[in-house]
Amino acid sequence: MDYLRIPETSSTAERLSDTQEKTTKRLAELKSYLEKKVAEHQTEIHNLQSFLETVDSILAEKSYRRVQLPKSTPDSPIGIDSNPPQTIRTISGVLLADIFVEGQDLRIVPSKEIKFDANAPPLRSFLVGKVLEPLHVKDEESTRKQELSHDHVLSYEIEREANALKQIHVKNYGDERSLNELKNALRWTFRRMYEKTIGTQQ
Repeated sequence: MDYLRIPETSSTAERLSDTQEKTTKRLAELKSYLEKKVAEHQTEIHNLQSFLETVDSILAEKSYRRVQLPKSTPDSPIGIDSNPPQTIRTISGVLLADIFVEGQDLRIVPSKEIKFDANAPPLRSFLVGKVLEPLHVKDEESTRKQELSHDHVLSYEIEREANALKQIHVKNYGDERSLNELKNALRWTFRRMYEKTIGTQQ
């Protein structure tokens, strides 16, 4: 009797193995499908964020111009105040920082009303890690190739008091295109830091 059960057991095992193989194959196909969809949505989200940041930048610039126009008074000659600061604001108009451009130097002074963490990921991981440091390394490489003099190498300094960000100083930012790219990176950084600051206070 035990001998007669062996073929049934073997057949059952084969059916189970076949079912498991089909299930594994379907799970693998489902995993591939989900990964593809996630990648598609991530690309779309990235594009939407880029569009949103562009719109934010335009709105911020227009808001800045509207604020600056009425400043001239009869007692102050027009054109004497050469480089008034540009501002970084939220969409709702909250002042986050002032940007001062002085020749090839760029100074970013945070709003005194907001305490930004100098170790916040948007600053350390993005602005420093993915923007400023790569630009510095690129310029250093150009000096080794004798394509750029040492006194034109981009450098930066993050000034802090304890953990509070006091100022960002960038020297030798380069041409107008590089300046605009840095401003966009700064806007993104300060807006993300503001979101994190508000989140920790709630």
